[in-house]
Amino acid sequence: MAVQAIAKGVRISPRKVSVVAALVRGRTVEDAVTILEHTPRRAALAVKKAVQSAAANADHNHNLKPGTLSIVEITVQAGPRLKRYRPASHGRALPFQRRTSHIRVVVDGEARPARKSAAEKAAKKEAK
Repeated sequence: MAVQAIAKGVRISPRKVSVVAALVRGRTVEDAVTILEHTPRRAALAVKKAVQSAAANADHNHNLKPGTLSIVEITVQAGPRLKRYRPASHGRALPFQRRTSHIRVVVDGEARPARKSAAEKAAKKEAK
């Protein structure tokens, strides 16, 4: 079962985030976090948070073993652009755009065995 996490509106250019995302594509979550902690780029923090969020979703919401998780897919898309103006000489204003990114991380791993509920345990005791 594939589990995803999406970080939207990250205030870093998609071109810069894609370079960092390529470092961890196809790796295990543990390896990816270690690599991102030692990557000296601003985008590494945003990618690391997205990877950790996907791992937490898999663990808590979908009952997958944390040690077996690996990154199946990591994509970076352009988000909305913020249009701004920079002052220039002779009283002019030059337009520029602050680019944002959407980071989507998909992880997959081995499922945990389902726990027995309290009702099943009580029924088993009564049967004895």
